[in-house]
Amino acid sequence: MPRIQAATLAEHRAAQRAALLDAARALLSRRPDQLPSLAEVAQQAGLARSSTYSYFRSRNDLFDALVVDTFPRWATYVEQHMNTATTSGHKIFAYIEANLRLVARGDHALARALATVGSSETLATSSRLMHDRLEAPLRAALTDHGASDPERIAELIQSTVFALSRMIESGLSVDAATGLARELLSPYLRVHTG
Repeated sequence: MPRIQAATLAEHRAAQRAALLDAARALLSRRPDQLPSLAEVAQQAGLARSSTYSYFRSRNDLFDALVVDTFPRWATYVEQHMNTATTSGHKIFAYIEANLRLVARGDHALARALATVGSSETLATSSRLMHDRLEAPLRAALTDHGASDPERIAELIQSTVFALSRMIESGLSVDAATGLARELLSPYLRVHTG
């Protein structure tokens, strides 16, 4: 097989696999309490059910792959948001705001749904990697900001994000949650409240 054909076939396979993952993500986002079947995922992706078995051995295999695919997206979004900030205080607040926006967008519900369907080993590995990847830039920003104990202060910030996430899931708007975070932390972060 010529190299161009092999590359095109690889791109086609990668695109179909991505379409299946996106379809599963969309279905779980709409119904986080209902695990979709491979047939539903294939239909959502516009593919034949039998083609799903070319990419995933089972529904659990598909959802393990979705865990591995989804968690890094969350971390990348947060990192990109932090990279737009110019001061350490603004970077820390950008971390909080990005996480809250993901919760409001429904990504947290998706992550929770994935936590119930992914294999414990895949989930534990992906969760640990995501946690480490998320915490590293937060701790670096806290260090730059002059935190006496960046690791423990990062835990406090995580607790704030968690509490505000629960409030968003209970109906608080993301803007109101972000405002509360800003009100609580702006004296420490030295960012403007307006």
